[in-house]
Amino acid sequence: MPYPLFNREIKIAPSILAADFANFGFECEAVEQEGADWVHIDVMDGHFVPNITFGPATVKALRPHIRRVMDVHLMIENPDAYIEDFAEAGADILTVHVEACRHLDRTLTAIRDLGCRAGVALNPHTSETAIDYVMDKIDLVCVMTVNPGFGGQSFLNSQIDKIRRLRERIGERRIHIEIDGGVTSRTAPLVAAVGADVLVAGSAVFKGGSTMDPAPYGRNISLIRDAAKTATLWEAPTTRTAAQPNPDPAPEQPVTEKGGTEWKPSWLNKS
Repeated sequence: MPYPLFNREIKIAPSILAADFANFGFECEAVEQEGADWVHIDVMDGHFVPNITFGPATVKALRPHIRRVMDVHLMIENPDAYIEDFAEAGADILTVHVEACRHLDRTLTAIRDLGCRAGVALNPHTSETAIDYVMDKIDLVCVMTVNPGFGGQSFLNSQIDKIRRLRERIGERRIHIEIDGGVTSRTAPLVAAVGADVLVAGSAVFKGGSTMDPAPYGRNISLIRDAAKTATLWEAPTTRTAAQPNPDPAPEQPVTEKGGTEWKPSWLNKS
C-alpha cells in the first residue's frame, strides 16, 4: 500500500513478537482487522541483543498478509549488510539503532534510496542528542522504553523526559516518535502527553485473543488508543531549537495543557 500521509494522530503498532508464531500470517491479518495501524516486526540477531527472531525471508512471507504499514525494527549488528534484503522483502519503514551504526548518515541515506522510510532507535542509555546532525534524514525515532531483546518487560519511566526533549528538538519536522517497550493502557498516556504518536505494543495487544477469537485484540487496541488520546493535550514549544538543549525537568513535573492549566495522569501521584 502507499505510505500514508504524515500525521501525529495516535497509531498502534502491534509487535508480532507476542503473536502466535505458528500463525504469523493470520495474526497479522487479525490485528489489522481489529484496528492496528501498523504492524511492528522486531528483527534480532543474537549479537546486538540477546535473542534471535526473524530474517528477510520471514518478512517477505508476511508482506502479503500486511495491508498497512510494515514497520521493521533492526536490532542487529552491521545493519548496512542487510537493509537491501529487508527493503526487497517489503518493509515500509526500516529502523536501525544508532548504537549499531558506524556511519549513521550513510545508512539512513541508503534506506531512503531503497524506497523505505528511515528510522533510528535509541536504547535507554542513549541521549536524544545522538541524532542531532542526521535529523533531516530521519522519518521516525524509536525510543526504547525497555532494554531491547525480549518482550514483556516493564516500562522505564526514565525515558519520559527523553521523549519530551526529543519532541522539542524535532519541532515542525515530519518525524514520528515511536515508543517500543512496556506500552499498556497505563503507560500510553505518559508517552502521548510528551509527544509520542506511534505506540508499539506486544503482549498488551495479543493477550486474551487468538486467530480463532481476535475480538480481544480489538478491545486491547482500543484501550491503548483511548488511553493515549486522553493525554494528547501537550504541544511542543516553538521557541527552542536543536542547538539549545532543553533543561531536564523532573519526571514528576506536570505536563502543561493548552491554556496554561496543569494536567497530569492521576496515577502519577501513586506509588
